[in-house]
Amino acid sequence: MFRRLRRTRLHAHLRDLVRENSVSVSDFIYPLFVVEGSGIKREVPSLPDVFQMSIDEVLKEIEVLCKLGIYHIILFGIPDHKDSCGSEALSDNGIIAKALRAIKQHAPQMFVSVDLCFCEYTDHGHCGILDKNGIVDNDATLEILVQQAIVLCVSGADMIAPSSMMDGCVEALRFGLDKAGFSHIPIMAYSTKFASAYYGPFRDVAQSAPSFGDRKTYQQDPANRREAILESLNDESEGADILMVKPALAYLDVVRDIRERTLLPLAVYNVSGEYAMLKLAQKAGVIDYPKVLMETMLCFKRAGADIIISYHAKEVANILQEF
Repeated sequence: MFRRLRRTRLHAHLRDLVRENSVSVSDFIYPLFVVEGSGIKREVPSLPDVFQMSIDEVLKEIEVLCKLGIYHIILFGIPDHKDSCGSEALSDNGIIAKALRAIKQHAPQMFVSVDLCFCEYTDHGHCGILDKNGIVDNDATLEILVQQAIVLCVSGADMIAPSSMMDGCVEALRFGLDKAGFSHIPIMAYSTKFASAYYGPFRDVAQSAPSFGDRKTYQQDPANRREAILESLNDESEGADILMVKPALAYLDVVRDIRERTLLPLAVYNVSGEYAMLKLAQKAGVIDYPKVLMETMLCFKRAGADIIISYHAKEVANILQEF
């Protein structure tokens, strides 16, 4: 006898009962880009509805997010001063340190993660200190990443999210944070971060494009599946609390591979290029935008993601409120 799988699809309420995955506003982390100054809210041409904002404008944005039920954000800083070692990132008067203190005073209920990297802070746009050959010095970079993390924890960060793809980064951070009295701070590792062309619009908003070369010596090769799994398992063994795959949409096979090999929470970063493509398709009128958007988010969950970092988060919250 053949199995009639359509039986459980014939009634809407029964479909609800047997649905394996769903999307909730609590699944999302919303990225915010912070600049020096006041009264600044600059839209990025390549990322519609995404802005560079001064701290005062960020506080206004947070009020909007709270009304939508979004209580998780991740901060990226765009400093006025950049140099070869990203010294601004090590200052307790740096842009993200100041933003953290303001946010925690204004909205203590907001859970604030911070991107931990140096690409936005260096004049060369790479993710750490360069050696004499112009290659990122892994171990020298680890030292300043730990310094940066401690500065941000002192300023109020709730979670550290290292994105530089330095070998041994999670272990160095866990040791350094524990020693400094921050053993309670979780690490959400960008554990499998690919050297992807999908990041293009992000580099516009974060002003972090490399001034020479590329990041293929430290970010993951998009062609390598087994190595991608190993990257995340390494970070788990070093003490990561949450793993991540970035980008999301073109790498759902890797999301599933990692999901099947770990019990840790797993995040995906729905990156700028993915966001921009959907927004342009919406503008062109070639898709039913809300339906495609929600289907995309659902597919991230089905692949195994527990957490979605996305510029779409506010739109998703508004759509969910309509139902």
